[in-house]
Amino acid sequence: MDYLGEVIALGIDSVIFGICLKQYFHCKNAITAVKGAEFHEVGPSVEDLVNKSTNSKIDYVAIRGIVKPLGKPLTSISDKKLTGVVQKFKIKEHVVARTTAGFWSDQKRTVHKVYNTVPFALQQGRHSIEVLEPLSADILDMDVVSNTFKPTVPSFADHLWGFFTGVRQRGLQSTEKLLREGAIMTGVGELTKTKSNTLVLQPPLNGTPFYLTSMSISSLLRKLDDRKKTYRLLCLMFGAIGMLIGGIVFRRYWKERTEQRLAEELRQSLAASRKERRQRVRDTDLREDQICVVCRTNPREIILLPCGHVCLCEDCSEDITTDCPMCRTPIAQKAAAYII
Repeated sequence: MDYLGEVIALGIDSVIFGICLKQYFHCKNAITAVKGAEFHEVGPSVEDLVNKSTNSKIDYVAIRGIVKPLGKPLTSISDKKLTGVVQKFKIKEHVVARTTAGFWSDQKRTVHKVYNTVPFALQQGRHSIEVLEPLSADILDMDVVSNTFKPTVPSFADHLWGFFTGVRQRGLQSTEKLLREGAIMTGVGELTKTKSNTLVLQPPLNGTPFYLTSMSISSLLRKLDDRKKTYRLLCLMFGAIGMLIGGIVFRRYWKERTEQRLAEELRQSLAASRKERRQRVRDTDLREDQICVVCRTNPREIILLPCGHVCLCEDCSEDITTDCPMCRTPIAQKAAAYII
């Protein structure tokens, strides 16, 4: 328990370091994969490329086209004229909450979040590529079509209730995002041809990241590189913190071990000096009833309790810790005895 605080801090730091390191390598591998992916516009050349590939599949490719719904599109909640294929609606509650220190601070809480999708494809002229599982994309660029905040007008009772509960309502923020119909998007993922001769862009089965972005490939690479730099900095920071905590623990452990070793050496030195002094001051002309019953050389110097027998010298008493050698009574305590 002496190192409980340090162990907890080191454990938390190790978890954060592991997460940052995992994200760093994820970004690094993603950059390598995106750089190696071929870029194509939706068109006949893409279909020819798939037909020439093995198993009618390209593991990683970047395709750009125009978003077109495969059926009835979604309609924006805030503007009925806007249509799209992926919709995200989120409601946040803005409150002022009292902290444990007694101060009031602004906080946001998500009270509702919903996604709506319809099948869609990236199209160019009469050629199209269907996009599967858009919500599993690591980056899914959508336009913010609505962002409104409705403040709450509290009554006196609300103020009073908020004072006792520590939470005061400020209002609700509604945000709507939409992947619009007709937007130019670049999909980066696995391109396959189904049995029905339909080209499909989907998340790669080998775990490589899947992207649906309105950015160019160069902009996507810069964004991923910025993320990689951020995670690298976090790895260095938390790695240094972990090494510092580990160094503190090792230094404390080494100091305690050194102190214990010195204390043990001092104890042994004092015991040896006491034994030498005892040898010098002990009487040599002793009666039979004054000689230690174990070594039969030194005088009796220790009384054993609770039996009260004085039968051991101090040297022999160090090795006898359980029972009295005279009556086999368990030894509870030892004390110096002075025979006159």
